[in-house]
Amino acid sequence: MNAPADPARHEHSRDQDAVTARYDRMARFYDLYDKPMDLLGVRFRRKRLLGNATGNTLEVGVGTGRNLRLYPDGVELAGIDVSAKMLARASRVADGLDRPIVLELADAQDLPYRDGCFDTVTATCVFCSVADPVAGLREVARVVRGDGQVLLLEHVRPRNPLLGWLADRVAPAIARLLGPEINRRTEDNVTAAGLDIVEVRRWGVWREVHARPICHPAEVEAS
Repeated sequence: MNAPADPARHEHSRDQDAVTARYDRMARFYDLYDKPMDLLGVRFRRKRLLGNATGNTLEVGVGTGRNLRLYPDGVELAGIDVSAKMLARASRVADGLDRPIVLELADAQDLPYRDGCFDTVTATCVFCSVADPVAGLREVARVVRGDGQVLLLEHVRPRNPLLGWLADRVAPAIARLLGPEINRRTEDNVTAAGLDIVEVRRWGVWREVHARPICHPAEVEAS
């Protein structure tokens, strides 16, 4: 007898399919879409954050490959993205760099790697768009070494009560139009995924998060 379908899982899969389709559509002009934020200081923060990467490094949500030039020499670099069209652009960037980079089509919520195989896992402006951010961050916690590090740059729900309320009201429309959900509580999600936040740098609604695993994600789920 077949097991009954899980409605929550079906809804999650449908949401992620919508995310994939949206970024496939945006791939051609995504760099232009992000350019204003970079000019306002986000690129500086991406470069500062990724400069801390060491060893065997995975970038989750590599997108069009804009970060690939920002990693230190000596880092062994891999990247995944859920959008084939974004990944094709990242591949062209990687081909122009004098370093080996392995890129794969994969979902952040189901990473195709064994436990504890990366020294560093990075993501910039990714977990605002993943359908289930805690599930994705649990995967990050699973594939990073016990003594490894997780480096994140994300925009989050404003702490100001009025601005937070406003973000909650407009978030669904912005997500449908552009992809990101502007009211994610990313610091809470990082902790819920079994990661210990070592340092947070705050800049408006932006967060640079340096975290480390505290236990296996399955232990968090069972507690």
